[in-house]
This record gives sequence, C-alpha cells and structure tokens, in this order.
Amino acid sequence: MRRRSSLAGWLTAVAVTGLAMALAGSPHLQAQQLTDVKGSKDPAAVKRYEGAVIIGYKSGAFDEFTFPVGPLARSTASSGPNLVPSKVQRAEGRYTRLVYRGPEGRSPLEVIRNYTQELAKSGFTPVFQCARAECGGGDGDIAEQALYTMENRLKNYPPPNSGRAPGQITEYAFSGATDGRLLVAKRSGEPGEAWISVYVATGAFSMHKETFGHPIILVDLIESAGMDTKMVTVDAAAMAKEIASPGHVALYGILFDTDKTDIKPESAATIAEIAKFLKQDASVKLYVVGHTDNVGLYDYNMGLSQRRAAAVVAELTTKYGVATARLKPAGSGPLSPVAPNETDAGRAKNRRVELVRQ
Repeated sequence: MRRRSSLAGWLTAVAVTGLAMALAGSPHLQAQQLTDVKGSKDPAAVKRYEGAVIIGYKSGAFDEFTFPVGPLARSTASSGPNLVPSKVQRAEGRYTRLVYRGPEGRSPLEVIRNYTQELAKSGFTPVFQCARAECGGGDGDIAEQALYTMENRLKNYPPPNSGRAPGQITEYAFSGATDGRLLVAKRSGEPGEAWISVYVATGAFSMHKETFGHPIILVDLIESAGMDTKMVTVDAAAMAKEIASPGHVALYGILFDTDKTDIKPESAATIAEIAKFLKQDASVKLYVVGHTDNVGLYDYNMGLSQRRAAAVVAELTTKYGVATARLKPAGSGPLSPVAPNETDAGRAKNRRVELVRQ
C-alpha cells in the first residue's frame, strides 16, 4: 500500500507538472500575461480603461489624421475602397495612436460609455457617434475601411525575437471584430485644441487568443502643436535662381490652419519674399501650385490643394498689389510627391506650395 501510494503520488505530481507546463505555454495564459508595448504610455488627454494593456503604439510626430465624422457611404471613385466616410475632419498636430486589449468580459458598449464620460471631464465634446451597422456598411467596416486600414495598421505585438510572427496580433486586432462602436470628439480652448476618436469592438480573430473575445480599443489623438520648422525661408534671390533653372521652387514656409485655407500669420515672411521676387522681375508669370500628402480621400486632397493655392494668389494680389494676370492657382494634391508618404518626414516634405514658371 505504501509503495502504491508513493507511485500514485509520483504519477499525480508528474500529471500536475505536465498540466502546469501545458498551461504555461497556452495562448490563453499568455493572454493574461500581456504587458504594455515597450516605450508606450497613455496620453495625458485621456487615461486608459481599467485593466487594459497597450498592444499597439505610435506617438510623437507632427502629423495629420483624417477622422470620420459621418457614416460610410458607397464610393463613386473608379479605384480605391468601395466604402468611404461620407464626411471627414482632417486635423494636424502631435499624433498618438494606441491599440489596447481590454479586460475579458467587458462589452464595447461599457467601454465606450466610460470613454465618453472621461473625455467629457477633460473638455471633449462628441462630434460623431455610431454603433455597428449605423457606422455604414457592415459591422466593423468603418475600422477596416477608414480607421485601421491595411496601410496604417500597427505591428508592435508580438515583438521581434519572441518566437512568434512579429506584429501580427496588433496588425489583425480588428479583423472580423464585432459589435463595433465609434466616438469622435473635439476639445477647444485650454490646454489646446485636440481631436480624438475611440473605436471599440470585440476581438473575433480566433487564431490570436490574446485578443479573442476581449474588447479591443483603438485610440487616435491629434493635439495642436507647432511643427518643427527646420526648413529655412526661401528669400527672393533664391526664388529667382530656382525659377530660372530648373523652373520651379518648393516653399515650406506657407502654413495653413487645419483643414482650412486660412494662411497662418507665420507665413508672412515667405509671402513677402514672393512679392519681392515678382516686383524685381516684372516679366515673370507663375503657377502657384498646392500639394498635399496622400493621407485622406483623393478628391478632397485635390480640392484642398487648389483652394490653398488660390488663397496664396489672393494674398499676393490683394495685400502686395501683384497683378492677377501674373499668377494662376492650381492644385496637385498628392500627385507629385518628393518623398515617400510612408514616413512622417516624407509626408511633411510633400505638403508644400510650389512656384512654377508659366
């Protein structure tokens, strides 16, 4: 009996040890042991939902983001996505994107209600809200088609050298996600203008147990901040040289309010140099061409670049007396990039005004 007990105890210990080892390697237990992506942190504008873990993170750069402030609608364009937001709001500033894995057992409705309350305390006012099919298309389409498209997904988790395919859990966090709910809100006044969107859905990608069945939270935040203006104002002499050869000059000192054609006051020095150059050579006629990066809808970018070019022409003719016949505005939108649009620095170079000799 004693030997049998000892053998039984040994077998039990082996079984328990094997079970423990199996559980330690199971995706479910790994899901409970997730930690924040290295170097990530919550933005000051809004704290995280209790028990949530950051599995995707990008922050710090001056950038642009297009917020959907209307439901998806069928696109009439010959190429591109089939569904596009019926109304958008573009904002520029310090951009932060986070993807959180929320605690199991919480519904997207509960999570989005908590965010709504917290954002109200921080001075945000809702601009657009929708749930499921109300957001346009099918449940989850607004994430796949507008917010978390293939071109702008994060790929933080799993990290490299983890023994698993790096980045895929973050990349596919919203694949097939259900019960999607969106809140877009704006803050005005102190401590500065900000736009935020919060999208919450239940993870449904069963291959990734870390997120399956959990609420997944996508936060996109733009906070007003001055651009790091390292590009020197081009003076009249330099403009004359570039217009002579190769026939055009790119200007980065002409800045606009977000999503508007209003020229910012800090653009005055560059505008004055253009006027000086034109007065020095009365024979010169110019195309004033607006350029954007490729973020957002094609038609919108084309129209915005045209309107901004027209605003520069109006500034030169009304304030500096340049003859209207010497200037013609044009919008090139995203059609003439000078740098890759895949990076923040590249997009900043593509957002410009160019003078082109007629």
